[in-house]
Formats: sequence, C-alpha cells, structure tokens
Amino acid sequence: MSALQLRLVLETDDLEAALAFYRDGLGLPVLESYEAEGDARVVILGIPSATLELANRAQIDFIDRVEVGHPAAHAYPLTMRVALEVADARGATDAAVAAGAELVAAPTETPWRSLNARLEGPDGVALTLFQELEQGEG
Repeated sequence: MSALQLRLVLETDDLEAALAFYRDGLGLPVLESYEAEGDARVVILGIPSATLELANRAQIDFIDRVEVGHPAAHAYPLTMRVALEVADARGATDAAVAAGAELVAAPTETPWRSLNARLEGPDGVALTLFQELEQGEG
C-alpha cells in the first residue's frame, strides 16, 4: 500500500473562524465543501504539497528551543503541530496574527536554514510557518 494523499482533519467548534484563518488569512484555497444533516459541515482546503514528519521527543524539544527558546510543544492540547511552508515567513506571520492567531515566537532563523515562526491557531492548533532560505540570505 502506498498513500496517495494526506489529509489532516482538524476538529473545530467555530468553522467560520477557522475558515477566516486558514482560507482568508493564510490563503489556502477551498477544494471541496460538503454539508449534511444536523448542521454537519466540512471544508477541504488545498496545499500543493504535504509531508508527514515523524520526530522523537528529543527532536521536538530541540525544535522548541530553536523556534521558541523554551519547551512549548507540550503546552498544546494536541500531540501534533502543523507546519506550513510559505514564501515569506514574516509576511505570513503578520497575516496569520491579523487573522486571529496568537504569536508564540516571531520568525527565527534555524540551523537548518529556514525562517520559522510559531503560532497558535484556532482551537489551539500548534502552527509553524516556515520559509526555506537560500544560501547567503539571513
């Protein structure tokens, strides 16, 4: 078996606020949308590419120290963090905060040459916005 698609399903108590954040604030396009009885709704947003990143606790702690300066991952109710690559980490961070995210740590250059910002999105979702840096950028 080979997986053909990755879908992260984020349960939200306020779908409109989540759409305002992910669709409007982060610019993720709507691919599909469905409604069912009992006010059931789902909206599937597109991301051009996805990976499943598996990391042990030591790596999570290391990333927290680099991005935030102290342990942060365990503070979230989920055992998952959503990381989205963006073209402009500073601009995307500003847009995410304007759309309702809480800034946990401003964009920080990492040892692996990316510019990473940590936020808390709707419903307490741990979120990293990262920009891959070219050699010579800073």
